[in-house]
Amino acid sequence: MNWQVGTAFVALGVIWGVPYFFIKLAVQELSPFVVAWGRITLAALVMLPIAWRRGGLPAMRGRTLPLIALGLVEFAIPYPAISYGERWVSSSVPGILIAATPLTITVLAPLFGVQERPTGRRLLGLALGLGGVVGLLGLGGVDGLLGWVGVGCMVVATVCYACGGLMIQRYFGDVEPTAPIALSLSAAALILLPPALLRLPPHLLTTLALGSVLVLGLVCTAAAMLLMFYLVTRAGAARASIITYINPAVASLLGVLILHERLGPGGLLAFALILLGSWLATRRDPGP
Repeated sequence: MNWQVGTAFVALGVIWGVPYFFIKLAVQELSPFVVAWGRITLAALVMLPIAWRRGGLPAMRGRTLPLIALGLVEFAIPYPAISYGERWVSSSVPGILIAATPLTITVLAPLFGVQERPTGRRLLGLALGLGGVVGLLGLGGVDGLLGWVGVGCMVVATVCYACGGLMIQRYFGDVEPTAPIALSLSAAALILLPPALLRLPPHLLTTLALGSVLVLGLVCTAAAMLLMFYLVTRAGAARASIITYINPAVASLLGVLILHERLGPGGLLAFALILLGSWLATRRDPGP
């Protein structure tokens, strides 16, 4: 791994650890659909001019269905799901559950024509990661029925993110990356517009809510997707997704220090198992 790819990994890991904190702030005042639509629309408005200037839009002709599908699985479904889920779980739980994205990619990869040999090490990694998820859910990380609904929202988001990474690798690895980002964001913004309009707040936004949506759209979506495409096209979907190793640490740190949340020893153990399992399941096999 060269230093450019390594720097991008660290930067994206930190950036994608931040959203859970800002989503938690935004949904105290806004509907999850409004939060998701706002961040997606802001990112699309930034990315469309960039894609046009870089000349990548003509190459998107004939890829309408993959673009719409990417908009759904990478943005329109997981963003509202995470925003809803954060109403009922602490901001650290989503980061830990979404750390299972590399494991999910390993399981789903054959469905997308991305084949990797199922070695014993990979199977052990899958088992450890699954054990971490089960441990998180069974050792006090989730409280009550609504807590489990929140977990379900995060599982949906995790599966969507895994599918999105695999779609990028299969359908858009040969194109200038800003074009599919911009168009899939635009498709997602249009899909979410009707439910967002139905849930617009009847009052002016506070500075905190507006600032949270701005950070989510400009930094955690537009800038993050540019980094993600860069990594997927150079390292593959499974290995690019190991940025989720960093996400939970950032999300948990912000939740504990600022929102006064408590992760507990069970959550820490689950986090460690998920990270170890993801590393084993996605690391490259040594050469002959």
